[in-house]
Amino acid sequence: MIRRMINRYNTDCLKFDAVEEVFGTKDIIPLWVADMDISAPNVIRRALRQRVKHPIYGYSIHNECFFKTIISWIKDRFEWEIEKEWITCSPGIVPAINIAVMSMTEKGDEIIIQPPVYPPFFNAVTDHDRSLITNPLKYENGRYTIDFDDLKKKISAKTKMIILCNPHNPVGRVFSKDELTELGNICIENNIIIVSDEIHADIVYEPHIHIPIASLSKEFSDITVTCMAPSKTFNIAGFATSEIIIENEEIRNKFRYITQTLHICGGNIIGDAALIAAYDKGKPWLKRTLKFLKENIDFVMDYVKENIPSIKIIDPESTFLLWLDCRELGMSQKELTDFFVKEAHLGLNDGAMFGECGEGFMRMNIGTCRRTLKKALKQLKDAVEKKGL
Repeated sequence: MIRRMINRYNTDCLKFDAVEEVFGTKDIIPLWVADMDISAPNVIRRALRQRVKHPIYGYSIHNECFFKTIISWIKDRFEWEIEKEWITCSPGIVPAINIAVMSMTEKGDEIIIQPPVYPPFFNAVTDHDRSLITNPLKYENGRYTIDFDDLKKKISAKTKMIILCNPHNPVGRVFSKDELTELGNICIENNIIIVSDEIHADIVYEPHIHIPIASLSKEFSDITVTCMAPSKTFNIAGFATSEIIIENEEIRNKFRYITQTLHICGGNIIGDAALIAAYDKGKPWLKRTLKFLKENIDFVMDYVKENIPSIKIIDPESTFLLWLDCRELGMSQKELTDFFVKEAHLGLNDGAMFGECGEGFMRMNIGTCRRTLKKALKQLKDAVEKKGL
């Protein structure tokens, strides 16, 4: 998939051009931000070239093709039939989660998240003066599951929302139909809105299958805000274009009111062109990319198991992110992060960013070329051996 490493330095690339600011040094291999070192599909690049031929780039609208390709993609990938009216747009999933919190809850309301989880979930709650309730995932025998007993205990009359991450970042779980059904039923019984971040929905490895929780029943769809995007799937996060699917008209109108008052619901010329091309003709590229990513995952897991047995990797069912259990190294979290940066010269995400239960862990992005992964793993192996661990 990647015959050579594409130089991303000096392209205003967060992953590469911000390493010194984030890690305090340029002398690292960056394996952190969740985008890939993979060229976007040719079908997208051609569509962009065609669009920019027109010399005027003024205000735009979402055309009919935009909605049709979203509807077709979701039906084809997830056997879920949605309607045009359900689709609202957002400049990203994180803004959408914040909009959902602002529009559907009040100050002091309780919102549940399930750490270790994507860091902006925490801020989406606390930045708007809502009460953060954590329902940590259970980690047993190298696998994470939802702790339903804990969830039920944490729910109160003030609990108004749960932010679900499925597929889960960073642990890579694709929650099963039974898990999603139990979660949905609990939310119905307690009048809780589900905001489901499904940005990694397309990057799922066989035999696992992603199921949008809203697709399971009309009752679930009526309480769910589903957040999807082509950004992770086709490596086009920089276009800031996402589709938010809300069947319930009352909830949808509340969401749209905020997007309209903030004036962020309009079209994005480049983002829309990329989305249409991706969903219309990107399936063959995605099939090849999934094979490439799974081969990278297998390579890293095999290498670490054989050469760095003190680090355990949770076998991911989805995403291009690996969750490394480094607790056997016997370091504090600061020692662990310093070790990766200063001794292994690698830039990974600090597990503590994902919540307290992320301490002792690190998140690694494998969406890069094999040569880079080999070099990074050799550096990690040498650093571990030098410490005698």
